[in-house]
Amino acid sequence: MEQSLIRNFCIIAHIDHGKSTLADRFLELTGTIEKRKMKEQILDSMELERERGITIKLQPAQMIYSAEISNKSQISNLKPQTEYILNLIDTPGHVDFTYEVSRSLACVEGAILLVDATQGIQAQTIANLYLAIEQNLNIIPVINKIDLPNAETEKTKSEIVNLLGCKEEEILLCSAKTGEGVLGILDEVIKRVPPPLGQADNPFRALIFDSFYDEYKGVIVYVRVFDGHLEKNEDIFMMANSVKAEALEIGVLKPDLKPLNILETGQIGYIVTGLKEVDKCRIGDTITLANTKVRALPGYKEVRPMVFAGIFCKEGSEFNKLREAVYKLKLNDSALSFEPEHSAALGYGYRCGFLGLLHLEIFQERLKREFNLDLIVTVPSVAYKVTLKSAGLKKELEAKLKSRGDFNADGLGANQIIIKSPIDLPDQNYVEKIEEPMIKLDIVTPKEYMGSVMQLAVEKRGEYLNTEYLLSESTTDQRVILHYKMPLASILTDFYDKLKSLSSGYASLNYEFIGYQPADVIRLDVLVAEEPVEALATLVYRDEAYRVGRQVVSTLKENLPKQWFVVKLQAAIGGKIIAAERLSALRKDVTAKLYGGDVTRKRKLLEKQKKGKRKMAELGAGKVDIPTETFLKILKR
Repeated sequence: MEQSLIRNFCIIAHIDHGKSTLADRFLELTGTIEKRKMKEQILDSMELERERGITIKLQPAQMIYSAEISNKSQISNLKPQTEYILNLIDTPGHVDFTYEVSRSLACVEGAILLVDATQGIQAQTIANLYLAIEQNLNIIPVINKIDLPNAETEKTKSEIVNLLGCKEEEILLCSAKTGEGVLGILDEVIKRVPPPLGQADNPFRALIFDSFYDEYKGVIVYVRVFDGHLEKNEDIFMMANSVKAEALEIGVLKPDLKPLNILETGQIGYIVTGLKEVDKCRIGDTITLANTKVRALPGYKEVRPMVFAGIFCKEGSEFNKLREAVYKLKLNDSALSFEPEHSAALGYGYRCGFLGLLHLEIFQERLKREFNLDLIVTVPSVAYKVTLKSAGLKKELEAKLKSRGDFNADGLGANQIIIKSPIDLPDQNYVEKIEEPMIKLDIVTPKEYMGSVMQLAVEKRGEYLNTEYLLSESTTDQRVILHYKMPLASILTDFYDKLKSLSSGYASLNYEFIGYQPADVIRLDVLVAEEPVEALATLVYRDEAYRVGRQVVSTLKENLPKQWFVVKLQAAIGGKIIAAERLSALRKDVTAKLYGGDVTRKRKLLEKQKKGKRKMAELGAGKVDIPTETFLKILKR
């Protein structure tokens, strides 16, 4: 195979700008997929992706682009009678899945920057563009959806010119839905994207950029070959984990697996390893031939999970099923972290780490659909950095928390730990300071909604940085980029929904982690019948503790079934009760058998009932089991 005829490229864009539809047209027009097998979002293999209309997992596909295809549409190819191998990777557009985009960019030389003509440049467009520029990729700007009546093509062109600094004639126009202009994009890919670099004579080196688990074949990895070649049945070696395996099957993706006997320099393909242990294939690892000494490929930065939640089964007997499911999904989701967790109220489960709320939602949905699990998910929280008063306390906590805390993360001092769960926060007497993760938040919004959006950001503890204008020829229909510094915890609950509501759906956001900053947060404990419920513990800002405490106990009172005795519902900080409610007891009508007569008889029976309830509480029969349904209602607060 001639290396000069290979082009590796990806499509990057904001969510819902037409990436998967454009990929569909590429596959259709190059004859990669027969028309009878063609369906919308062909590269979105998950049912969940089709249902939501979004791409969650990156998906590679190889296409053969020849002169014959172009000539049918009267478009001349660069080199007549020459076949080019185009390796396309369709990437996700949602902010939570930026790590998927970064994996794609490590394997390609060019990127199509796709912008919706009806929406213009959005927050994630800018974020993905910067990722591509950092990788020194050749950028091909394309405006999509030009066939729609509300398309603002000229305005979008001006925004792209201002953002990229390119010439207007370098911007391509298309309608991925109708196919207009799509073959012209493929011609430009051949012209503007350079062939892959790499030495065919050097020892084999390939980068793992994704993987999945097959029930019969074991772990299958997607790779980009940077040097040398790999033949079927050769022994391979994964450098990061020092794992040996055999290349039982190799091939390319069309987009289904198509076996070959050899993978060569510059190609994107797959390797069937036969491995059964999911954590032996690390995303970003270098694969080489066994017993060959080579230098590992420079990896890209692996993103750390930022949002944490406890995941438990409604039925405790299903824990083994949950464990198997989490391990299997981990293989397809390199950004997911998890560790065992036990709760007195909810039983055994996992404390899982995610990149954001959509990432959590997708993971939860996949557990339900693919493994038929009924789940309870605790209130999402962020990871806090805690500075202790001495290094000795860190050793004590390490022994106590075991795997739950993060004691050796990069940049941690001798007396610092990262906690992922509110119940792991040490006693205030041991703590010198608590720091919370901060983000740089970029919001793109039409100018008329600017005031409302800025007010929302301030309410969520945002610190204003600056405003940029997306220049266009029209000054009346202007859009702005608002930059804020904000706690990550502030956008975990309802920020996105409120932003969309305030801007009539036009605003979009992107954020990136920028470090930790001191925060005045405290642990809020919830007590039911004077017993703390670990699953309901949460970290809150000190000035919001009373409001949140009242809200929690009020929700509990509304949703907790009545018992045969009075139940105290309390919210506490340390040993101090800051909010309380009483759930009145269920009462049997002990006076029903009386028909008139002296009132003292009625009083005597009621007093006897009261003493019985008091005795029940004292003897320990007053322990309250919180039903799963009640937990779900409280955790959705």
